Amino acid sequence: MRIIISVIFLLISFTVIAQEPGKKLQETAKSMLMQGDFDNAVAILETAAKQAPADISIQKDLAYACYLKRDFGKAIQIGKILTERADADEQVFQILGLSYKATASYKEGIKLYKTALKKFPNSTIIYNELGELLAMDNAAGEAIEQWEKGIKADPNYSNNYYNACIYYSKTANWIRVALYGEIFVNLESFTERTTDVKKAVLNAWQKLFLPAIIPQQLKNNPSVFEKNALQILEKIVPTVTVGFQPETSTSIRSKWVLDWFKTNTEFPFTLFNQQQYFIREGLFEAYNQWLFVEPVNQDAFNVWKNTHPKEASAFESYQKTRLFKMPVGQYYFSK
Repeated sequence: MRIIISVIFLLISFTVIAQEPGKKLQETAKSMLMQGDFDNAVAILETAAKQAPADISIQKDLAYACYLKRDFGKAIQIGKILTERADADEQVFQILGLSYKATASYKEGIKLYKTALKKFPNSTIIYNELGELLAMDNAAGEAIEQWEKGIKADPNYSNNYYNACIYYSKTANWIRVALYGEIFVNLESFTERTTDVKKAVLNAWQKLFLPAIIPQQLKNNPSVFEKNALQILEKIVPTVTVGFQPETSTSIRSKWVLDWFKTNTEFPFTLFNQQQYFIREGLFEAYNQWLFVEPVNQDAFNVWKNTHPKEASAFESYQKTRLFKMPVGQYYFSK
């Protein structure tokens, strides 16, 4: 029976290959790309493209292989043709955009992505890429508009939060750094960027506890949601004599979260719901240690874990088994 099944499988495989010219070569080329053999991958994909000139997936792989090979001229040539096709998807525009970015052709890339958004108005990836090109073209004010649109369109794509966090750190919008940065590290918890954003979040909280900072933030015309968050903090700040410190962050933020839920039921916000859950389950200290202490004092974080093994283990288990997701519709940052 196994022999019969194997023969049938092989016949099906040969049939698929026969019906889809170029596919076998495409798979071979993908393996070479993963191995870093860009020259041979390009050569094989060129052959596959001749066998199946209408197959856009092969053409996309060829354009991307040329990009990886740093043959940007050829990648752009192929990409331009692909973007004119009716079946061009977001990836087609992104691959061409990467080549424009690599050659510092920012104006061309910006024009490309604006065209892409007419076809894909909810593409969070395109919003992010357009924002990055605008920033590179010294149009940071326009760039943040794109990252905000990307966050609104898909609140679970981390790159828009990352870029927005960097922008708001430079413009001293500390409440958005605090909120966007914390959402980012929950979406992307274990990458090299996570540590940098954790430090930015800590810096934002420390800035918010400096004298006169919150009144200044309130003058910057925040959204109603942000205004409410700042006003709660404004009442807490005078009660903290040493400012915001990583080691005492749990008690300060616990009060902030509890006060929020007393007065702001019209703004359901998953980040705050998670914080409330941590408080209820006894995990909030572990979370704040991970968020604020670990990025600036690994030794102190290790000491805390060793003296609180139960809480540390429970929080690590939570991180491994729960996926943080922000639902669409919880965007409260429009002024």
